[in-house]
Amino acid sequence: MKRTKKGQRRLIRYRIRKKMTGTPQRPRLSVFKSNTSIYCQLIDDIGGVTLAAASSREAGVSGATKTEQSAAVGKLIAERAQAKDIDVVVFDRGGSLYHGRIKALAEGAREGGLKF
Repeated sequence: MKRTKKGQRRLIRYRIRKKMTGTPQRPRLSVFKSNTSIYCQLIDDIGGVTLAAASSREAGVSGATKTEQSAAVGKLIAERAQAKDIDVVVFDRGGSLYHGRIKALAEGAREGGLKF
């Protein structure tokens, strides 16, 4: 694999994914951050199923800054998880540093009731 920025990020993702898996009782909260939006999903890796998803592109998400939008997405995914009787997850930051928008999403999810 090339040692480009994308290649490095891919290696980091593989290294993280090798160590964590989601189960139906404790799914993996996977986060993807683009330049404009942030996306997250609750994934059951054993069954290969996405249980719930949320993104900053949805109609109900609002915020002046991208960090505020990320916090709103965290609260939204927590609501959807609570609706499916999920309260404990494994946090997968997707190779990004736990800083800024990723941290805001995690704190929003914790405020919404998720534990990780």
